[in-house]
Amino acid sequence: MKIALASDHAGYALKEAVKRHLEGRADEATDFGASCEEPCDYPDFGEAAARAVAAGEAERGVLVCGSGQGMCMVANKVAGVRAALAWNAEIARLSRLHNDANVLCLPARFVSERDALAIVDEWLATAFEGGRHARRVEKLMRTEEVERWQD
Repeated sequence: MKIALASDHAGYALKEAVKRHLEGRADEATDFGASCEEPCDYPDFGEAAARAVAAGEAERGVLVCGSGQGMCMVANKVAGVRAALAWNAEIARLSRLHNDANVLCLPARFVSERDALAIVDEWLATAFEGGRHARRVEKLMRTEEVERWQD
């Protein structure tokens, strides 16, 4: 699977661990930055990774910052992205099962590396359930279309 990765300085170390983990699973990880723990701005890297997912250059994305909130907010500004913040494997699983999330956001300051890797594995292993959830996701995406055409 092709996966877009990004972090800010606070999420850098965890992003690097996730990247190694994905490569060990034989997934193809494209790293959009950050490249170190020097202070930087999450929108610069999160937007680039989210755009890669929206454009189909990556099947999914994993974004990491201190709380996960900033990355989640910037990713959800990109048309075609459904980003979910997950702090445990069950939340991650439900974000795929019910919401067809294509971007996972991790809170580096609130999850251990071990837990983060379990979250990523659960999220990647879970398929979208469809059914009644498909109707809801379609409505969500229609809302996005309406907003885009009003600009």
